[in-house]
Amino acid sequence: MPTIEFFFDCSSPWTYLAFTGIEALATRAKAELIWRPILVGGVFNTVNGSVYESRANPVPAKQAYYAKDLQDWARRAGVRIGQPPVFPVNSVKAMRGAYLALDAGVLPHYARLVFEAYWGNLADISRDEVLAPIVAEAGLNEQAFFAGIASDSIKNRLRQATEELIFRGGFGSPTMFVNGTEMYFGNDRLVLVEDDLKQNPR
Repeated sequence: MPTIEFFFDCSSPWTYLAFTGIEALATRAKAELIWRPILVGGVFNTVNGSVYESRANPVPAKQAYYAKDLQDWARRAGVRIGQPPVFPVNSVKAMRGAYLALDAGVLPHYARLVFEAYWGNLADISRDEVLAPIVAEAGLNEQAFFAGIASDSIKNRLRQATEELIFRGGFGSPTMFVNGTEMYFGNDRLVLVEDDLKQNPR
């Protein structure tokens, strides 16, 4: 069975866009979708510091087009993507929580709620009071969730996945690997992911 590994952090709007299409793509391609939550800030800090430079010294024309491009994609995906007052956001708790959701079999639902809270409702997902209703709606136990994201085992899983992405040549979110080898970056590369799966079926 072909595989798609989806390395992602909910703090990225482009990842939200890719997230909206990745499950349907996997279904069409009859591929196993492997969720790989990461901390994209850790990736930037290690191998892609240019992200911070471009934020500090944006090119006005490029920044204006970026905003238009993002809204064009959001309309196409049928989601709301606003401008959160807290950006970039510390997503470490939310992304650690993704592993608890993964273990409970509710990762897609949980991730969608986190994406919607941050990009649609413009809520600060670093705050426990924002995460708590997300946890409840996803069907997770609140007390176990907050204890879990403070545990060394969950911290290590997030850190190891982030380090693995860097080791495999990744530099941001979303990053996808088809059949363990071919890497694709960005929501607009979903078409290439699907082409790869069609041309190289297992």
